[in-house]
Amino acid sequence: MTSLSTPSSEDASPAAAALLRKARYAAAAVIVFAAVAAACLFMVVPGQAVVVTRLGDPVRVITQPGLAWKIPAPIEHTIPVDLKLRTTSSGLQDVGTRDGLRILVQAYVAWQVPDDPDHVRQFLRAVQNEPDIAAEQLRSFVGSSLEITVSSFDLAALVNTDPKAIRLTGLEERLRRRIDEEALKVYGVSVRQVGIERLTLPSETLDATVARMRAERETVAAQREADGQRRAKEIQSNADRDARVLVAQAKADAAAIDAKSRVEAADIYGKAYNDNRELYTLLRSLDTLDSVIGSNTRLILRTDAAPFRVLVDGPSQGAAVLPSKKSVEKAP
Repeated sequence: MTSLSTPSSEDASPAAAALLRKARYAAAAVIVFAAVAAACLFMVVPGQAVVVTRLGDPVRVITQPGLAWKIPAPIEHTIPVDLKLRTTSSGLQDVGTRDGLRILVQAYVAWQVPDDPDHVRQFLRAVQNEPDIAAEQLRSFVGSSLEITVSSFDLAALVNTDPKAIRLTGLEERLRRRIDEEALKVYGVSVRQVGIERLTLPSETLDATVARMRAERETVAAQREADGQRRAKEIQSNADRDARVLVAQAKADAAAIDAKSRVEAADIYGKAYNDNRELYTLLRSLDTLDSVIGSNTRLILRTDAAPFRVLVDGPSQGAAVLPSKKSVEKAP
């Protein structure tokens, strides 16, 4: 019967020691690899650029987020550069307009370092990667640019009661172009937006502006009043002319109607005279009496005279003193 033999403790010790040494070597290798990786790898986060310097000289600029590598220190170092948007206010600046008046203007500037390697290097050289220094430089530069830009505008283009006459948008755009060109060239920063956040007037300028605006309003009021008076006179003249035309036309129509009525009345009188002369004479006498005698009229006349004789003698006797037929037909 065959028996199985087990290794002795003396045989197991060298194998375990060798295995332990291998494990230690592996752990040391992992530690060394991790240390080398930590020294050579770095992370670029969004909104940030990293400048890799070799012995103090910038050699690479990395703007894409993610992992990147470098030679371990002290040969190469990394400098993070913030690319986020920042704002800087110029403070109130006393500037002059084209028409010689003084105003107080405060502008703001929205700026950032563009994700371009050349501009990142320019920013690093100009302000040593200090955003506060860049903001201070921009504030000073905006002040001088405001003085130059505002001098191209009249006060009426910046302060006016008519919104259509205000050109603040043109001022902001011209100021942005001027600042952006110089800031990018000198400091490596790009100006995204420029706005006027405050515009006020000194006391003497305010008085002059109020006086000018009052004069403008008075001029406009006088012009409108003159236009209204001229229009009123035109309307009155047209109305008078139309009235004269209507009155003349009415008189002409009335004259025509009157002439026609007279002709018709003469025809009627002639027919009545031919049909019954006595009755005609009586009616005409009564008409005459009615036309010459009123309610307060007192007349002392002979009763044998026409037309009162008809009241005494009657129609047959009164007809003898009346005019002939031809004279009646000619009567109105």
